[in-house]
Amino acid sequence: MDERFIWNATWAELDPAGRPFDRSDQEAALLTGLLMPLIPDPEVVGYYDREKHTTAITRLLTARYGFWAAGWNWSPGEGGLGSGVVDTWCCAGHSMHGTREETARLIVRSLREWRDWLEDLAGRFAALAPPADGDPAAADPWYWERACTRLVTLVVDRTHSESGWHGMCTLVLEWFLAAQGIGAEQAARIVEAAVGGRFESWVEPRPTVIAEVGERFATEIGGME
Repeated sequence: MDERFIWNATWAELDPAGRPFDRSDQEAALLTGLLMPLIPDPEVVGYYDREKHTTAITRLLTARYGFWAAGWNWSPGEGGLGSGVVDTWCCAGHSMHGTREETARLIVRSLREWRDWLEDLAGRFAALAPPADGDPAAADPWYWERACTRLVTLVVDRTHSESGWHGMCTLVLEWFLAAQGIGAEQAARIVEAAVGGRFESWVEPRPTVIAEVGERFATEIGGME
């Protein structure tokens, strides 16, 4: 297993393109069976001790499907990995509450929800990309503003603006830029200049703030050398 934290993943590692995922009932049943021995008995293992069991689960999933699968428990707010988008999973303490089979099925659904998110992002990244004319800085700023505001709005909706939601927002914008061929360091600078300090945990940003971030985003890209 790649022991890096999923927060450090690049879009090249998460992009569903070229990474097939079997959604069949047969695969779900097989995975459920593989997961069950890794799940603790909630009658024996206490609430706070259940979280450590997610490490073995993540190792199994990434060994079977690839590093992208490490986001299976990237839940909103303070649950799971925190600041994420997977509503199916809360945290080990709460979600590992039934039988081993019930919890295993929940993990399968959580993995599918995470995969759905990545596939949705890939589709949006393609749809929001400016015309492919070679130089991102030369593209009409409108394309970059539109992409930024729509992606921010999407993240607000999926994270419910809970704790640390702006961290996921930063990552999604950086992933979008990576999908457009912009290098990681430059993408991080662009997003920091556009977003830095303008979003807060537990606060849904006003449309005017999102629009301002979109304008800054486009301006930063237009100024690239």
